[in-house]
Amino acid sequence: MKNHTRTLALAVASALFLTSHAGLSESVAQLMAKGDNADRSFKAQEALASYLPAEKLEPDNVKILLRIARQYRHLMSDSGNVREKLRLGGIALSYGQKAAALAPNDSEAQLSTAITYGKMLPFQGNKEKVKSSPLIKAAADRAIKLDSRNDNAWHVLGRWHQSLADVGGVSRSIGGVIYGKLPKGSNTESIACFEKAIAINPRRLRHYIEEGRTYAQMGDDASARRFIEKGMAMPNKEKDDPEMKQRGREALAKLK
Repeated sequence: MKNHTRTLALAVASALFLTSHAGLSESVAQLMAKGDNADRSFKAQEALASYLPAEKLEPDNVKILLRIARQYRHLMSDSGNVREKLRLGGIALSYGQKAAALAPNDSEAQLSTAITYGKMLPFQGNKEKVKSSPLIKAAADRAIKLDSRNDNAWHVLGRWHQSLADVGGVSRSIGGVIYGKLPKGSNTESIACFEKAIAINPRRLRHYIEEGRTYAQMGDDASARRFIEKGMAMPNKEKDDPEMKQRGREALAKLK
């Protein structure tokens, strides 16, 4: 694990070194094109080696900031160390927050922080979870208000409702006393959000698997199996698809 962290640190340091060299001879467009090519292959370190120099040339370029945030989320997913995951998530969050501040009318810029908070949530303590939860919903709501056809935003909102609908009354009461009031989620709202996400973009397998997981949470095993199996049968296209299919397999194993 230490070797992985050291390798990551060296890769990022190399990218920063390139900032003062490659950036002098390559334009922002060229650097972004190289980064995008690496991003399509899910090579986050290689993508950062282009995006970080591009950021130095145009530090307020929202598209670059969002790309950098995504790469740090990818590195977060790849790390097996909780502390390192949270560190990388924090970096992604800072880039997303800057993008959101620079582009208040950009749906993707507003959504970036919600995605990052959501990825950090499983590794945070209860106090941090309570603080992050309303921030996720607020960011997803802003993204949807700006672009009602942002399927990722509907997905994030669906996951938000799903996770909070699963919090029991006792846990909610105890958490409220210790950490502050926890928002309420709804399985019905979760299903509605995933249905909207699917209608907008039926090619994303995670929409189906997470809708199926919500049905499982509701006790509707038949619907859960139908949606999860549909998502599982689709080809992997995005970085998180293998992890999402693992979530699907675990959910299927619990069905009657």
